[in-house]
Amino acid sequence: MKESLSILFCLVLLSTPISTRAQETSEKAKVLTGFSGGMMLHTGYLNGTLPKIGYRAEGAPFGIGGAIRLHLGKHWMVGSEGYVSTLRQRHNGSYIRCGWGGALGAFYWNFKHAAPYIGLTVGGGGSTTFLMFNGNSHDWHTENNVVFHKQVFCAITPFIGCDFIATKFLHITLKADWLCSLANGSLLSPTGPRFYLGLLFYH
Repeated sequence: MKESLSILFCLVLLSTPISTRAQETSEKAKVLTGFSGGMMLHTGYLNGTLPKIGYRAEGAPFGIGGAIRLHLGKHWMVGSEGYVSTLRQRHNGSYIRCGWGGALGAFYWNFKHAAPYIGLTVGGGGSTTFLMFNGNSHDWHTENNVVFHKQVFCAITPFIGCDFIATKFLHITLKADWLCSLANGSLLSPTGPRFYLGLLFYH
């Protein structure tokens, strides 16, 4: 009986480090470690001269959008995001509106209360420009001095940000990016930084 107990005790001792190593190997081999996603509001400052008409557009855009991200290992995220942003101008309800989205990749660091990240989104979008220089936008009269233009573009958007951990499942994110809209081999105007504030849900 004593011999049986001794053998059992030895087997338990030997199996403990083996199971621990197996668990560590399993954790290291795990590629998909979670996902996150949510909505963000943004503003910023854009400026630039529109080609052909020589109009200088500038001001603070406002918009909304969202992102979904898959977490790979301990430091990588891949996913997609998309936004709509409107830059209003001073002439009779004039505006420049763009929508864009694409695939994102990011590298992040994990700390106790925050997870800073840096990344890049590549995709495409479109913009609509409506400029009404004279007349009244509230009447039904035909206006002559009006510009209306639509444009599709390739979007390359570097970004940097930080998720602040409110709870295990809810993070507050702050982000800044710079949308580079490329069409016909040139960078479209206006351009500039945008700043985002949003809520992200983690799982």
